[in-house]
Amino acid sequence: MTDASRGALDGIVVLDLSRILAGPTCTQLLGDLGATVWKVENPATGGDDTRAWGPPFVADAAGAPSDLSAYYLCANRNKSSIALDLGSDEGRETARRLAARADVVIENWKPGSLAKYGLGHEQLCARHPGLVYCSISGYGQTGPNRDKPGYDLMAQGYGGIMSLTGEPESQPMKVGVGIADVMCGMYATIGILAALRHRDRTGEGQHVDLSLVDSQMAWTINEGTNYLLSGKIPERRGNQHPNIVPYGVFAAADGHVIVAVGNDGQFARFCDAFGLSGLETDPRFATNPARIEHRDTLVALLEPVLAAVPAAEIVARLEARKVPAGPIHDMAQVFASDQAAARGMVVEMESRHGPVRVIGNPLKFSRTPVRYAKAPPSCGEDNETILAALGDPPP
Repeated sequence: MTDASRGALDGIVVLDLSRILAGPTCTQLLGDLGATVWKVENPATGGDDTRAWGPPFVADAAGAPSDLSAYYLCANRNKSSIALDLGSDEGRETARRLAARADVVIENWKPGSLAKYGLGHEQLCARHPGLVYCSISGYGQTGPNRDKPGYDLMAQGYGGIMSLTGEPESQPMKVGVGIADVMCGMYATIGILAALRHRDRTGEGQHVDLSLVDSQMAWTINEGTNYLLSGKIPERRGNQHPNIVPYGVFAAADGHVIVAVGNDGQFARFCDAFGLSGLETDPRFATNPARIEHRDTLVALLEPVLAAVPAAEIVARLEARKVPAGPIHDMAQVFASDQAAARGMVVEMESRHGPVRVIGNPLKFSRTPVRYAKAPPSCGEDNETILAALGDPPP
């Protein structure tokens, strides 16, 4: 039996003082899991910056662009929006009253900035000892760069991922989406859930300090650890893998295809699929370490063979031999796929301006499924509802 109306975090209240992507990614995840999320936005600026990051935009009833850009839609469902000017006494007082009702406060202001409004972690946690207060910034609350602004592109550059991304002779390349922001938001979600667990056991809240750069350093994973172990700076290899060969993108007769040979047995079956008998026993290629040493020679041998075969046939041959291979989809193919439909990865929600489609949450629960209760709101859409929860009359 499931309870779709009550998620795993039912009863948890989150005061969201963040904007752009890292913080909103975190609070959308918490909202998907059943938490009540109050998103505070500045009416003087039109709310979250990403509302203006378009086109495309959802059209209003008159056909004009609304304040719901596709970028904003990606990280703001299952939230209620209240427009507050934290520069005013009234706005600050309302925010403090909301914090008093919250289990979690999350913010991504410049370190120390909210303290001047009486909304810093030391101030709020002193009044509410059980509060979990999460701060997201570019470089963290400590260190020589704490006061520098933080943006996804800068985090990707400073934290090293751009040095690993791109073709060997090209300029360093960022990942195609704001992955430093997104991963920081995911780490923040884990930190908040762990802090809530501690709070439930002890009654103690705490400050959770996340930085875009720290998070990005953490997910250099094997390449970062390769450097720490060897002292050798990793090279950019385009779509090739630093520790496995052949593993990457190859040209086919009609496009491109992914081949991901993960071990020596798979390599032998790969060779069988394309009539490369003897290659699997060649001392240069018989083991993965040998293939790494002779990477360029092996890839040069394989490229013309694969380039003569259509991509679908390459995939079919390798799948028949249990060797990982696959297509490279564009967005239309991704969201039209049977797999996306089977997994519920496209969700239609009803916004104030009409139906919108958003990307589904990848988490699948047997007891407390992810909920899609509320479409991303317009700025200040829920003022009356949130103020009513404080016992205030509608404005």
